[in-house]
Amino acid sequence: MRFFTMKKSFHDRRGFLKKSALASLTAALGTEVAFADKIPRNYTPLALEGSELPAGKDKNLTVLSDRPWNVETPAHLLDDAVTPADKMFIRNNGNPPADVDLKTWTLTIDGESAKEKKTFTMQDLKTKFKAHTYQLTLECGGNGRNGYNPPASGNQWSEGAVSCAEWTGVRLRDVLESVGIKSDAVYIGYYGNDTHLSGDPKKDPISRGVPMHKALEDETLLAWALNGQDIPIMHGPPLRLVIGGWPASTSGKWLNRISIRNIVHDGEKMGGDSYRVPAYPVEPGAKVPDEDMKIIESMPVKSLITYPRSGAILETGQTLDLRGHAWAGDLAVKEMMVSLDYGSTWQKCDLKAPKNRLAWQHWTAKVKFPGPGYYEVWAKATDSQGKSQPMVIPAWNPKGYINNACHRIAVKVV
Repeated sequence: MRFFTMKKSFHDRRGFLKKSALASLTAALGTEVAFADKIPRNYTPLALEGSELPAGKDKNLTVLSDRPWNVETPAHLLDDAVTPADKMFIRNNGNPPADVDLKTWTLTIDGESAKEKKTFTMQDLKTKFKAHTYQLTLECGGNGRNGYNPPASGNQWSEGAVSCAEWTGVRLRDVLESVGIKSDAVYIGYYGNDTHLSGDPKKDPISRGVPMHKALEDETLLAWALNGQDIPIMHGPPLRLVIGGWPASTSGKWLNRISIRNIVHDGEKMGGDSYRVPAYPVEPGAKVPDEDMKIIESMPVKSLITYPRSGAILETGQTLDLRGHAWAGDLAVKEMMVSLDYGSTWQKCDLKAPKNRLAWQHWTAKVKFPGPGYYEVWAKATDSQGKSQPMVIPAWNPKGYINNACHRIAVKVV
């Protein structure tokens, strides 16, 4: 299949470097761009061409930042039923630990609502508890952020900050119950071995958590393996929390401590506008009082077209085989549809059941175009409670979270 290019430009219509791109470059470099006014039309500075990827990653992934590492997977590279490690997005908040030593690594369970404090080695976890494997959907809360206007601060994810790999480990519930959970427990909070970008050892890059009902689900794992192999360094070895269906920021990496709390966890990135959205619709750009913000929990229904990639060129009369994935946070997807006419009419897809709860669901469809021309294929999923993806960007929020608008690809018929 041939393709035509649909690139996002760093330049305005006159060919000059956009002020937003120049500002991003200045921020990334930590200094002014010398002779910025002399940059030729249609020229992209080398520093905007992207950074070298971490070891073991597909060379076609997109680097959004390298301090910390934030790397996106183009939609067409997410075509696998089970996401390979080399194609998984990276969302880090600090620096990964310089060394991971299984001989000295431990996990401590503590907190106001723990009946006792206990420390486990990896050997303890592997021998004292039953291991389980689940395929689990992890999606960054900011996936789709680049669609909001006015722009929201943060990494400008398009649609590729999602994965659905197989994770192996022990149920968090089993470990917490072995320690003892007091009746006043309401939340868990995690801590990891990653370090703050400032280098200050007293600061946590991130320390989030979930309510007890989510922590105690069967599928909530303390995982040590990804797709049957040791977890790669960028994904949180030797042990990470894996919580499917909720923002991936709840799935703490390089895990060394979990606290059972009698309050909503108050760790880093649990307050302000971090992973929180207004409790009611607000005007774009509005300042929202802290008390009117709510924590993001189950992610909304969403889908991807993973084949073909945007820019496909077809011969007139050729049938196009579409495929992709759909997911709906804690829920299941009950229906998947595609449209060729900008949402005026919809065609039902063949939708498969998930491998297990909280795994994405695969879908396929065959479509024919009425004649030559430029087309867009839109994809829309509906969850088990009847909620469908919106065709336009959903309500604005300060950090550009939970954009679940329909995914689209461009197709040209010749």
